[in-house]
Amino acid sequence: MATSDFTTTLLVEQTPNDVFNAINNVRGWWSEEIEGGTDKLDDEFIYHYKDVHYCKMKLIEVVPGKKVVWSVLDNYFKFTRDKSEWKGTRIVFEISGKDNQTQVRFTHLGLVPEYECFDVCRDAWSNYIKNSLRKLIVTGKGEPNPKEGEGFNAEIVKKWKLE
Repeated sequence: MATSDFTTTLLVEQTPNDVFNAINNVRGWWSEEIEGGTDKLDDEFIYHYKDVHYCKMKLIEVVPGKKVVWSVLDNYFKFTRDKSEWKGTRIVFEISGKDNQTQVRFTHLGLVPEYECFDVCRDAWSNYIKNSLRKLIVTGKGEPNPKEGEGFNAEIVKKWKLE
């Protein structure tokens, strides 16, 4: 059965454990602004990009060398009318061997073409996974969003920390 959830894959020469460790180094490929733990079961972290996007994630499955699953606990997009987009979705990283390489299959379960943010989110995830995460895995240095300093809505981040 075909799925409409956003999925992308990449192949690398590194080991499944190298890939697993890179995925869990979220600050190394997604954003240096990540707040909270990103590598253990039940860790929660907050991502934000300027005042455009905030989300709170929880690690709900962590299988070394094989799989990482995040649950989106909360989300805010400045640019969508529907404020429920992403909430309750899951982000899945599946790691497997393929032709003497390691494959990462990234799926954002619930990110579907009907979403207002789909095109923007598809393009962003594609860049983060196929470019930044790949570089982190292969070279040890990704291209995450840099620290922003002032200018983000600290009230939302503070609120999510208290919940």
